[in-house]
Amino acid sequence: MRLCVVPSGISLSSRCLMFRCYATTESLHVGGTTRENQASSVVSGSDKSQREHLGDLETQLEELFSEIKSMIRMGNKDDAVDLLEANYEAVREEMIAGGKTVEEAAILDVIALGYMAIGDFKMVESVLNMLDEIVHDLREDEPLLDSILTHMGSMHSALGSFENSMLLYKRVLEITERNHGVNSTSLVMPLLGMGKALGSAGRATKAIDMYHRAISILESNMGAESKELVVPLNALGNLLIEEGKAEDAGTAFLRIVGIYTKLYGKDDERVGMAMCSLANAKCAKGDAEAAIDLYRNALQVLEHSESMDLDDNILEKTRIDLAELLHVVGREKEGRQLLEECLSITKKYKGEEDPSFVTHLTNLATSYSRSKNYVEAERLLRSGLRILKKTVGPDDPSITFTMLQLAVTLYNLKQDEEAEQLALEVLRIREKAFGDASLPVGEALECLICIQKRVGRDDEEMLELLKRNLSIQEKAFGHESEQVIETLKKIVFYMDKLGIKDQKFPFQRRLSLLRNKFKQQVQY
Repeated sequence: MRLCVVPSGISLSSRCLMFRCYATTESLHVGGTTRENQASSVVSGSDKSQREHLGDLETQLEELFSEIKSMIRMGNKDDAVDLLEANYEAVREEMIAGGKTVEEAAILDVIALGYMAIGDFKMVESVLNMLDEIVHDLREDEPLLDSILTHMGSMHSALGSFENSMLLYKRVLEITERNHGVNSTSLVMPLLGMGKALGSAGRATKAIDMYHRAISILESNMGAESKELVVPLNALGNLLIEEGKAEDAGTAFLRIVGIYTKLYGKDDERVGMAMCSLANAKCAKGDAEAAIDLYRNALQVLEHSESMDLDDNILEKTRIDLAELLHVVGREKEGRQLLEECLSITKKYKGEEDPSFVTHLTNLATSYSRSKNYVEAERLLRSGLRILKKTVGPDDPSITFTMLQLAVTLYNLKQDEEAEQLALEVLRIREKAFGDASLPVGEALECLICIQKRVGRDDEEMLELLKRNLSIQEKAFGHESEQVIETLKKIVFYMDKLGIKDQKFPFQRRLSLLRNKFKQQVQY
């Protein structure tokens, strides 16, 4: 089997590198039998020849994937899709003819990775189903199998199929341990993949064990200050923060800061980025002042880095994270200065029509709203809305965030009529974009209900809006969430007002049970 160029008649821009199976796929199966008079010379019984053959195939597959990535990077997505479709159909034909060897699996692996890069997850799932059919029956000593299984595990994890991902990583670990031993660095990649899948599936304790094992293997093979430790330490730190173990997370991130400082010096941008992670851990621990100092030091390092532009996304995120933290501790003026800096830099380097410019306008407006300066917030939000209507159009769902913020601001300015019209418009756009029962629609309903309550709209209409919002909240947050309790209170209030006693009882009873449950939880 090999990848070859499609014959003439196809233009260079749409050429397809396709594999074709010569002789029989069975004759190329490592360890398989050959049929008489069917190109048995291709295998020749030599392990060396087989390895060279598979090495050639691997090289061609790497070239194929490089070409796909190059097409995507250059914006030639349609050409990349044509290339993938051609190879997919050719493999499918071979499988129908009985070809289900590691070679078909290797090509399907690259095709799945290609569709993953494009973002066509439906096709990724389809290709993975075909791959599952092949690899299930492959022997553990097949060349390339561990690599294919690792890629499959990663893709299943990205699609949210964590159980499938874990099964694949488990098989990779068993193969690698048998071939290279229990302390081989070859185990690190599948261990990290397994850790990610376990963490995503809610099995944090086992995930942490996987990360610790990967760290231990790297320490024993490469030393305690190897840069290869950064990836598992970072993954471990992030998971520990999610699990509420901020102090342990801080220890992991502090090690990363130390490793980078020793390798590259204290002024390297990698040290700055590691300091941001450490600041996040300090923040999660509740040590806001230490987190603020770390963020400021990180900003100084990043801003003075020769390899990082002033408008770099990492720098922008660091400024916003620090600004948010400063607002939380009541230092709004300092936080606002950072947000104004973000706005100024974006305007200079990207222009006012860049989507991030409107994001910074909205963030700045939110800051002014927190300080109850609703007039300035309104001015900024109206500016953002004008830009969005011009750049993305009046019905684009991305416009609704700024629009809803403006509705809330106008509500605070007692301009209820315009606030209500904006909230209704947000509701209409989001219903069309996300569906009637979506969480973005629930957010718009929440705002509309507050406005219409003060305006004094019909009680029966208000009750219907509340019931609709309750249904969305139950689905999104659970039947016992705080949001559900608050909405139940409002429903009972309006039923009382309307004198609907027979319908009120189930809601009243449910509210009572939830209140008692929450009281018991607080006591414990």
